[in-house]
Amino acid sequence: MTALLEMRSIGKTFPGVKALDQVNLSVEAGEIHAICGENGAGKSTLMKVLSGVYPAGSYEGDIHYDGALASFRSIRDSEAKGIIIIHQELALVPLLSIAENMFLGNEVARRGVISWPEAWARTTDLLAKVGLKETPQTPVGKLGVGKQQLIEIAKALAKEVRLLILDEPTAALQENDSAKLLDLMLELKAQGVTQIIISHKLNEIRRVADRVTVIRDGSTVSTMTQDEITEDRIIRDMVGRDMENRYPARTPNIGEVLMEVKDWSVTHPEQARQVIQGAAFTVRRGEIVGIAGLMGSGRTELAMSLFGRSYGRNITGEVTLKGQPADLSTVSAAIRAGLAYVTEDRKVLGLILPEPIAKNVTLANLKGVADRGVLSHGREAQVAEGYRKAMRIRTPSVFQQVGNLSGGNQQKVVLSKWLFTGPDVLILDEPTRGIDVGAKYEIYNIMNDLAAQGRGVVMISSEMPELLGMCDRICVMNEGRIIGELSRNEASQETIMAMILRDGVLRDGATSGERVA
Repeated sequence: MTALLEMRSIGKTFPGVKALDQVNLSVEAGEIHAICGENGAGKSTLMKVLSGVYPAGSYEGDIHYDGALASFRSIRDSEAKGIIIIHQELALVPLLSIAENMFLGNEVARRGVISWPEAWARTTDLLAKVGLKETPQTPVGKLGVGKQQLIEIAKALAKEVRLLILDEPTAALQENDSAKLLDLMLELKAQGVTQIIISHKLNEIRRVADRVTVIRDGSTVSTMTQDEITEDRIIRDMVGRDMENRYPARTPNIGEVLMEVKDWSVTHPEQARQVIQGAAFTVRRGEIVGIAGLMGSGRTELAMSLFGRSYGRNITGEVTLKGQPADLSTVSAAIRAGLAYVTEDRKVLGLILPEPIAKNVTLANLKGVADRGVLSHGREAQVAEGYRKAMRIRTPSVFQQVGNLSGGNQQKVVLSKWLFTGPDVLILDEPTRGIDVGAKYEIYNIMNDLAAQGRGVVMISSEMPELLGMCDRICVMNEGRIIGELSRNEASQETIMAMILRDGVLRDGATSGERVA
């Protein structure tokens, strides 16, 4: 193999921050090359340098592509050479059709007039290449994230891609969608498309990558070949130390029941079907309770419906907090009752990205930084600074825009926001999604600290090893019902999956009159 890409001694500086420092990257033609590193290590910055988002002249070092010195001043320049980047935040317009998105800025036109029949035909062909059977006229907003990701790859194929860059392509995908995407990457490799993948999911990297380059604190640490790739080696190079235990040790001190949910049922907001059916569980003081289940089991719907009825309608059931009936009729009421919910979608529902850290931290408890009804900016900054230190949020100032932080630091800001409300019970929905192993460990430590303070923690996660490593007890959900409960000693991936499969068999064997809608 010969090098298609050589990035030599790349440096990039932002005001007060050295984002990249003498980074070297070599990518061979036809390989899948993974780039790993903690959040904020410089991975995405490096790819923005390569793709022309940060134009030539704004960084140090040289880029050699296809045997020649490259000088990309825009994305259009790099795309003209076959370099296509798919960012973590997909660049699709939800209200436009697949065909319109496919050729947006690259329209199929004859004498200045768009040829829709040709655009539709080409879109159909491109969708077939990525395994989609959608019609070209389908609005993108009606599709799931997994299909949208495949449409982005189809767009890249429309531009005759030679080097495809995928930034955290599976971060928001379900397991099946992730598997399809990885299979497609291997198919594209067989067709001669060179690929760079940025990912925190080490099992996926081991599956598809030919080589891995690790970046730490803006510098290249190592590049390893496929036979050298191990999760332990990648983690050690990423965080600068061995991590013998992925989950910090904790000696539980579990007390009385803090929260009890009884016979909780929720109807879909638009359809006449129950998404939560008679759910019941408890959370004790100092306890971390996990909620396990396959995608679509109703875990997030349960959490959102409890937190101020943020989801669903026709909600019935009872909730007590500290032994008293809890008013959870609105988000404000839920907060006053002592409940907090950390959403799985921090960028859209958890944070206001253009606003500074200080405003985001105090957003759910403005009374806590007000003097006689008037917001005190000094108090706001003081509170945020306290959380910045306590949560180890890596930022030079609490006046930094949250959108400029890494995923792990953004998650700490979300946690800080809800801790400032003084909750007794925190529901954490996918609290480590899209963050690296080092940041995950810090989040786990925060969870342990919360439990040690006597709070109750509910953890929803799609990663079973995470639930097994962190939780004192695990409730298992299937098709909107809590079908069982396992202690830490009883729980394993096998017992959880057996419980889900056994429940599915029993439900399939029921008569139509016995089944729950």
